[in-house]
Order: sequence, then structure tokens, then C-alpha cells
Amino acid sequence: MTEVLRYTAFSADPAGGNPAGVVLDASGLDEAGMLRIAAGLGYSETAFLTPPPEGLGGAPGRAFTVRYFSPKAEVPFCGHATVATAVALAERTGPGELVFATPAGTVPVSVTAADGGLRAVLTSVEPYVEEAGPADLAEALAALDWPESDLDPGIPPRIAYAGARHLVLGAATRARLADLAYDFPRLEALMRRLDLTTVQLVHRTGPALFDVRDPFPVGGVVEDPATGAAAAAFGAYARELGLVPAEAVLTLRQGEDMGRPGVLTVELRAGDARVRVGGSAVRIA
Repeated sequence: MTEVLRYTAFSADPAGGNPAGVVLDASGLDEAGMLRIAAGLGYSETAFLTPPPEGLGGAPGRAFTVRYFSPKAEVPFCGHATVATAVALAERTGPGELVFATPAGTVPVSVTAADGGLRAVLTSVEPYVEEAGPADLAEALAALDWPESDLDPGIPPRIAYAGARHLVLGAATRARLADLAYDFPRLEALMRRLDLTTVQLVHRTGPALFDVRDPFPVGGVVEDPATGAAAAAFGAYARELGLVPAEAVLTLRQGEDMGRPGVLTVELRAGDARVRVGGSAVRIA
């Protein structure tokens, strides 16, 4: 019988952060079996590990192929399930360096002991940022029931990628961000057409502090509690648009409006386009 572990990522409290399923040995599962487990678990994503491809690199026993499934479909990359998986492995083999071959590309992860627990930092694949079309933006706002005046002009709409595609929209006020009630089928249809994983709703709370929310209808859930892939994409976006310096550490708070608070750390390094996203993870009993 396949063992399915349950962890929450981007929180040291099992009641916070974003829950993920972790299957450390999925070698006996086909795609249908993985999807069935993910759907039965009901978390936004579940990670499935199999042996690494030839030439991936990494120390023996510390390199893997990883696939990610939401309750509805496979996704190319998932940050919170990556962090959860890395911590689950480190609990068994010790902190250190891991390498994951994901559908989006190679993702190194470093796990360290911190504050009596474990913390994982993933390094994204090469990111990009592109314009959001005016008609697509209008449709997104209509699905969210956001008037254009509620957008923050300092956080212009863009599509950002660091393993998965996300539409970034800036909320002018924290109250606008807190009030989330959207047309699920309408937003899902737009996201499928644009190949989006989430919509990253952002309010700038301080120079390097952001409150975020992520509708995730394409995954079969209304909202994702803590979204590492979107955090990586937002880091690339914030740097490219000059919201932050080329070398910076950002803090993203997510999940508070859902009652599952989590904290994601986003690190940008000068001379390296990739984005590092870190946080704690803990097993759910």
C-alpha cells in the first residue's frame, strides 16, 4: 500500500501554511494512480517521488524525479509541496542539499535546521515576465468583481513565471485583498486559456513586505493558502519592474484571510536570474 505523508509548508504550526501530500516512493504508481491519491487527499497539491533521471547530479539518495498533482490535474511545479517534500526527506536522511527533476526543470533545494525544526529553500528555474493583454485583464477583473480603480498602479498587471505561470494583480488596499469572492467557472476558464496556475493578488504592506492571496480554481480549490511557485514568480516580477533592488529579501504573508497564516521568504541575488523561496515545514499528525 502506498504511504501518503501529510505536511504543511511555510509554517512551523500544523494549523498554518499550506498542506501538501508527499509520497516518497511512487515507483509503483501510474499517472492515474497519482491523480487518484491527490484527489482523495484533497490538498491543493501532492508530490510524488521516483528515481532520478540519468545525469541529474546530486548525492546518492538525495536526487529524485518529482511530479505534482492537484485534485484535478498535474501541474508543472509546486513550491509548497517541494518544501514539504524536502523537509520530509531531511527528517529521514538529515539536512543538506537535494536535487529535484520536475516537469518545469531542475530545482535544487537546501534544507537546514532552524529554531528547533527544519527549513527548506528552493531555487527556481529561469523566470520570465510578460505583458497581460488588456482584454485578458478586463476578463480577470470581471471574474474577480474588482473595479479597475481597486488596482495598485505601482504593481502593474503582468504574467510571471518561475516554474508555473501566474497573473500578478496589485490590490490598492488591504481591505480589497481581504474581500475575495469570485466567479469560479469564469476565472477558471480564463486561467486555462492563458495556462495560468494561480492569480497572484498582492498588496504592498512595506518596502519588502507583501500580503498575498492566490485563487486556484484550475486546481479544484477556491484558494491556495501558501504558494511557493507564485512567490518565486513574484520575486522575478518585482525585480524586473524595479519594485525592489536586484539583490533583496522579501517577505510574503499568505493564508491569514483563510485562517492558515504562513510566511514565505523570497531571496533575489544580483547576477542570478533564478529566485530562491524558503520556509519551514512540519508534519501534520
